[in-house]
Amino acid sequence: METQSIASPVFTPVTIGPVTLRNRVIRSAAFENMAYGNSPSQDLYDYHVAVARGGVGMTTLAYASVNQSGLSFDGQLWMRPEIVPELRRITDAVHAAGAKCSIQLGHCGNMTHRATCGCMPVGASSGFNLYSPTFVRGLKVAEIDALVEDFGTAVNLAREAGFDCVEIHAGHGYLISQFLSPYTNHRHDAYGGSLENRMRLMQRVIRRVLEAAGDDLGVLVKMNMHDGFRRGMQEAECLEVARELERLGVHAIVLSAGFVSKAPMEVMRGAMPLRTLAYYMNMRKFWWLKAMLHLVGRQIIPTVPYKEGYFLEDAKRFRAAVKLPLIYVGGLVSLQKMEEVLAAGFEGLQMARALVRDTDFVNKLRSGELTRSACGHSNYCIGRMYTLEMKCNRCVADMPARLRREVEQAEERWK
Repeated sequence: METQSIASPVFTPVTIGPVTLRNRVIRSAAFENMAYGNSPSQDLYDYHVAVARGGVGMTTLAYASVNQSGLSFDGQLWMRPEIVPELRRITDAVHAAGAKCSIQLGHCGNMTHRATCGCMPVGASSGFNLYSPTFVRGLKVAEIDALVEDFGTAVNLAREAGFDCVEIHAGHGYLISQFLSPYTNHRHDAYGGSLENRMRLMQRVIRRVLEAAGDDLGVLVKMNMHDGFRRGMQEAECLEVARELERLGVHAIVLSAGFVSKAPMEVMRGAMPLRTLAYYMNMRKFWWLKAMLHLVGRQIIPTVPYKEGYFLEDAKRFRAAVKLPLIYVGGLVSLQKMEEVLAAGFEGLQMARALVRDTDFVNKLRSGELTRSACGHSNYCIGRMYTLEMKCNRCVADMPARLRREVEQAEERWK
């Protein structure tokens, strides 16, 4: 039986569509890189069950692709019937621990390679993605039609696997975001040009998702409040996207920002640990990228200053513009800031790094053992996750001295 020694709105129930969570804390869909061979693993099971036992209201399995062309990592989930039993094992265990379980569904678009996704990467428009790097082919209309159906199929598989909610990824420069952003959408058909046209793929996907979700699955959408650079989407257009999602009838919006291929640290803040990122990369597969990181890494991935709750002021403007439930994500590490976010009118809170540092973080907040996470914001877990499973530096015993120094310097900087 749960005990509650701290009286706080953070630990009160909240309803999102047809789903009621025991509290306001949601483990965000930060990529775990634990779906080896694109299928659920024991590591994925162990992590999410630990987070559920640690007290969250809901945990979210990250970044599941709706088809093979949407895969950008070998350790990423790919929604298909054969993985449903193992997904069901995870959701059953999460439910037994008292939490709800969500799965993020999306497509990476141009952020992949043929060797990973099995075809030439596709996106809103044809071109060359310097950050992969790879040539990209724009999706044909018939392929868009098939993609919309793939989202519906993925939602049906999520229901069969026992999930309570689905979260559609429409931000961070992945495929739906690539259609929304003028930076990546240079189409001259019904899916390009005006914002109305650029929203068309998102609209079709969300309508199909809501149809498949029916009355028993919650539907959240992660979207950008801005892309984080001059030629990307700015706040005014993103506000229109939020209003359209409300009109379409989604149950909640998760507010984020940033663009993986252009402004990656806008999403996470702080500095990318370049030594860590390069160290874990496969030399034979990524020799060229390792060389680029050593030569011009900080120019490619510049630091964006970290502070707790770094998206809050932006998110408040979205809170004023729409009435549907909004989920805040972005640098939450203390009970005080979490309560501040809820007091500003947000229905839920998402976090990841604090729960990578300590899966029992929520229970420790509720008991009064902690008021703040011990996460030092070094982003070691982020640098590592592009090659290996996401893990806090505190859980790695054999870390090379040069990586340990990088972590310590970053933690000192963001105290």
